[in-house]
Amino acid sequence: MAKKLFIKTHGCQMNEYDSARMQDLLGESHGFEKTDNEEEADLILLNTCSIREKAQEKVFHQLGRWKKLKDKNPNLKIGVGGCVASQEGEKIIKRAPQVDLVFGPQTIHRVPKLYQNIAIEHEENVDITFPKTEKFEHLPEQKNEGPTAFVSIMEGCNKYCSFCVVPHTRGHEVSRPIDDILQEIESLSIMGAKEINLLGQNVNSYRDSKLKTKGLGLSNLIRAASKIYGIERLQFTTSHPFEFGQDLIDVYEDVPELISYVHLPVQSGSNEILKKMRRRHTRDEYFELIDKLKAAREGISISSDFIVGFPGETEKDFLDTLDLVDKVGHDESFSFIYSPRPNTTAKDLEDDVPMEEKKIRLSELQHKLENSAYSISRKMVGQVRKCLVTGISKKNPGEFQARTENNKVVIFSCSDSSKIGKIIDIEIMEAKNKSLRGIAI
Repeated sequence: MAKKLFIKTHGCQMNEYDSARMQDLLGESHGFEKTDNEEEADLILLNTCSIREKAQEKVFHQLGRWKKLKDKNPNLKIGVGGCVASQEGEKIIKRAPQVDLVFGPQTIHRVPKLYQNIAIEHEENVDITFPKTEKFEHLPEQKNEGPTAFVSIMEGCNKYCSFCVVPHTRGHEVSRPIDDILQEIESLSIMGAKEINLLGQNVNSYRDSKLKTKGLGLSNLIRAASKIYGIERLQFTTSHPFEFGQDLIDVYEDVPELISYVHLPVQSGSNEILKKMRRRHTRDEYFELIDKLKAAREGISISSDFIVGFPGETEKDFLDTLDLVDKVGHDESFSFIYSPRPNTTAKDLEDDVPMEEKKIRLSELQHKLENSAYSISRKMVGQVRKCLVTGISKKNPGEFQARTENNKVVIFSCSDSSKIGKIIDIEIMEAKNKSLRGIAI
């Protein structure tokens, strides 16, 4: 009988991508089959994220619950990967001896060997090194179901924003060769993918690792990917304002396959806070970039990330952030209370904003962001939009789910399941908090 694999994933889309690839690897090397029931698993993997405070405690609480499973089944193997694993290393096993293997984001391709080491040979079981692009050279062909697929094009980050732990847990920026990426996209297209999301911690710093292209890395990749037969939509996540050049702005004007949406984290609307965050851009430079994007693509949606309560953030600094949201008109965005992270320079700053004040500011910001996103949705009511049908609605199996060209979720009724994976016209009838309702034309 085939061994069962259970994977729990925390955090970003990069982690989701890595988890899917580990499933492919272990299925190919050891015959593992995926299970959604952790109690029947022979191997449990936890793919972690350390971007927020208390990430480590969240991991150890989960490991504590799984210890009970291991007490019942001593043959069960437990592995911890991702950014917390990269950050903590062997300390995880010392604190939670029920853990058998630990691996970082750059060593997921070695998980089958680590599993073999501990399950059969009882050898080394920790690997949190940063072996550049070796990871991608050893991953099997991606198995994709459905019309959308994610393709990781680069790893790591060189920006060292004062609040961010990513450069320490995922390493320096490393890009894949463009030919390898295009080959993966072509393979996904053959499997039925219509939309590709290009992934990276700082995706617009992508440079073809073979050619060392300067200045035109991501824009060249998008133009080349748009010519692959069967690919009808492209998007990318996550970008940084500092390296969002004119060549990338021009792509929005020249490449219709690139959706009318960009996630462009600003973090704060205050120049003083941006400087403390070491973001390398000012609010005016952010506004200038937004204006160029809106000129290049009419109706483009802009989403962002925000941190409130950063050390030294005054009431005026916070009001500058609210003002920025008003002026940009952000779509669905993410906002968080600042939390000090290990190995970052901001952790040494005085965390002088009271928690109660942080919560009030977060609530006010989120309310403004929700209103901004809802305002964009309301303006779409009555319009006919081209939407990619992505599958069955998650909340109502009797309905379908689609995404507009500016990345809004649309729920609609339809009796024809053959529309999944196709771009169809949908008239938007109603705007809800997190989605739209429509009728297929």
